[in-house]
This record gives sequence, structure tokens and C-alpha cells, in this order.
Amino acid sequence: MRGRQRVKAEWVLIVEGDPEAAQELSDNLQRNGYSVRWARTGEQALHMHGEADLVLLTLDLPDVDGLEVCRAVRATGRAPVIAFTEGASELDRVLGLQAGADDCMDKPYGLRELLARMEAVLRRTRTAAEPPAPQSIGLGSLWIDAVAREVWLHGERVEMTRKEFDLLYHLASRPGEVTSRAELMAEVWEVPEAHTLNIRASRTIDTHISALRSKLGNDIWITTVRGVGFRFCADQGLACGSGP
Repeated sequence: MRGRQRVKAEWVLIVEGDPEAAQELSDNLQRNGYSVRWARTGEQALHMHGEADLVLLTLDLPDVDGLEVCRAVRATGRAPVIAFTEGASELDRVLGLQAGADDCMDKPYGLRELLARMEAVLRRTRTAAEPPAPQSIGLGSLWIDAVAREVWLHGERVEMTRKEFDLLYHLASRPGEVTSRAELMAEVWEVPEAHTLNIRASRTIDTHISALRSKLGNDIWITTVRGVGFRFCADQGLACGSGP
């Protein structure tokens, strides 16, 4: 699986009593762009979780109750927790969530599903920490009014469909940042990132991007970063480029 691109690699604390399972998971996560540390016991986890971006916690630990570790991590740290159970009942998963886990998964699990759940949890955490979205965005000759849902360019109103406006607002609120196709489908079309981005979905994005470029009258506003996604260029005097 191809590793995802990040500005800063999030680091994950694996809390797992089985060294072989921990090593396999660590290798897979590192191949997908994460920095990883391992705690074999609950006691070690309580000393190591402070700077983690995410904790992957196996509830069956050799020294202490994993539920107690989960409660302590959530009470004293900022990192979200994904808890793992093995052959567990619905009650076990409910107890894990009540102990503070952001998500629970049964072992054995698929790597793709785990990566999707990790990204979803991290995205929710990042979103919660972000300031509220601006009610209006002014970028040079472009003005976007989120309340009235209107777009103005060079003092003239530009007609937009609902999805075109949502797509433009999402990109323009992150000027200079690259937004992936999967994120656009999740945020604009409300398709979970865990779903495979098929050809039809990709074409839907391309069609709306093409429409936006046509209405804005300049391809420089939205550039394609090949193999990754799209970037909105706030400064029309600078070329954002389309990537290698």
C-alpha cells in the first residue's frame, strides 16, 4: 500500500503485550507514514502516552486492566484511543467506549480498515482543535460569503450550484494546502474516507473542479497536485504549480 503524504508524521503509541503482533503493526504503520513507539504493558503506556497523537490500545494486557489504562490515558492526555478486543461481545465493546475509547475494533482486523479508522479519528481530533470556519473569505478579487452562499469575482456575482459552492469554500478555506480527493468526497459529498474512491467518484470531483475553473475564469485558482489532490492558490501573483 502506498504511504500517504503528510506535512508532519503523526506518532502512534502501540500498547500491545504480544511482541510479534506489535512489530507487525509497527512495520505496517511506518510504511504508511506514521511514527511509532511501543509499550508492552499498561504501566509503560501510562508513562509514554503524553506526546502521542493516537493510542492503539489492546485491552488484554499482561499487567493491568486495559479499561483502566484507557480511562487514565483519556483523563491525563490529549490523544484519542482506538481499543482492540479479541473475540469480544457487544458488551465488551460498549465498555471500551464508555472507558473513553474513540473507536473499538475486534481482532483480527484488516489493515485497510484500521488505517481508515485511524484517519477518521485523527481527522475528528484535528477538526475539534481547529478554529471555527470563517463566515466569509476574501482572496484578492475573489469574495466568498458563507452565510449568503454567494461568490463574487471582480465585483460581479458568480452563480454556483450547491456542490460547487461547498467544494470552492472547502478549498478556499485552506489556501496553499493540498486537499486529497478522499477528503473532498468525505467533506463535500459526505462519503466516508473508509470507502474506496472509485472511478465514478473521482470523475465527479473532476467535473466539479472543471466547472469551478470555468466559472472563475482562471486555472491558476485551483491547481492539481498529481496523485494527491488539489490546491487552492490564494495569491494569483504566485504560481502554485501542479506537482511533479
